[in-house]
Amino acid sequence: MTRRTRVLIMGAAGRDFHNFNTFYRGNPAYEVVAFTATQIPNIEGRVYPAELAGEGYPRGIPIHPEDELPRLVKELGVDQVVFAYSDVPHDYVMHKASTALAAGADFVLQGPEATMLRSTKPVVAVCAVRTGAGKSQTTRRVSEILKDAGKQVAVVRHPMPYGDLVKQAVQRFAVYEDLDRHDCTIEEREEYEPHLDRGSIVFAGVDYEAILRRAEKEADVILWDGGNNDFAFYRADVYITVADPHRPGHELLYHPGETNLRLADIVVINKVDTARPEDVEAVRRNVAAVNPRAVVIEADSPLTVSGDAEALRGRTVLVVEDGPTLTHGEMAYGAGTIAACRAGAVAVDPRPYAVGSIATTFAKYPHMGPVLPAMGYGAEQVRELEETIERTPAEVVVIGTPIDLRRVVKLSKPAVRVRYDLQERGRPTLAEALAPVLG
Repeated sequence: MTRRTRVLIMGAAGRDFHNFNTFYRGNPAYEVVAFTATQIPNIEGRVYPAELAGEGYPRGIPIHPEDELPRLVKELGVDQVVFAYSDVPHDYVMHKASTALAAGADFVLQGPEATMLRSTKPVVAVCAVRTGAGKSQTTRRVSEILKDAGKQVAVVRHPMPYGDLVKQAVQRFAVYEDLDRHDCTIEEREEYEPHLDRGSIVFAGVDYEAILRRAEKEADVILWDGGNNDFAFYRADVYITVADPHRPGHELLYHPGETNLRLADIVVINKVDTARPEDVEAVRRNVAAVNPRAVVIEADSPLTVSGDAEALRGRTVLVVEDGPTLTHGEMAYGAGTIAACRAGAVAVDPRPYAVGSIATTFAKYPHMGPVLPAMGYGAEQVRELEETIERTPAEVVVIGTPIDLRRVVKLSKPAVRVRYDLQERGRPTLAEALAPVLG
């Protein structure tokens, strides 16, 4: 009998599971002997369960810390190491490749042809070149356009399975109570709640074939809402990639963001209202160099502050921003910082007051400015976030996260919330570019 190729998949509880489900599960030529995990706290040390792994994996598949990769390759007799997570520099990927090769394994990157699923319904995909570029507000804008055209829309969100993977295999969110029922983290709520606010149904989970078939029963159009800068899990009729002129050049420097740029039918250059004109032009040049067929749309992300923004003038504030945008997205600030600066507020640096895993996050990502990332991957981390906010000597909390943080974090200080949506500049518009799926 021919020996099966022994595979280890490097991941972060998202793309790695999808690659396994679509390519390796039930494939007699391969045996996946382990996953490794990084980026997200507390996902290593678990097991990809037998119920999801299928035949041949009666005990499931163990998930190890990524820093054990060289040992695992040797001890488990790994033939191939598959890299399957996102928003990392190109040279980072090759350093991981060098580690795998030196340990004795081949290094593999699986692409769209091997991992994209086909839908029976039209698909619009919204992806990005970096975390924090503005996928969420772009997805919301696309959803509005599709609904205005009379389409029933199912939003399928990139995975964030941080809990019980069997229970999270297929998730459907229609009302806020569904978020509590599924024990959603702050990161999950940040992605799901804005869609629920607009009456959209959101699907997510672990098994994206099963998720797709469930969503197809309720929708005329499937709207893929991507995570990080990963490429879509579904083959798209219209592929939208969001670029960020606050980080010009990153569209060519990060994996797999450059893949998204090259796949795009439409490139949305977002945040033009707060970016330097020369940086917007630099992004335009890079798009034209690698994907001249793409339709380029410029857009603003106008900020609105709940309550009286003038009341912030001269006040000391603690700015709380979207966690992933600040951490592996490598931004030093976000929408809350811009709004606070415009209002004349004085930002207090929370780093000296951080506790527990929040302090660890600051140590791991020293590029961050005087802002607090809204980390909340579990109840203990939410408690540490609350304590850090309480300890920081600020008069007002400025909430720059995609959700109203007060729904999940207890605040004793007054707070204002910063919101942002997508607003196209001139023509072409997204509605014009979406003509192939509007019917």
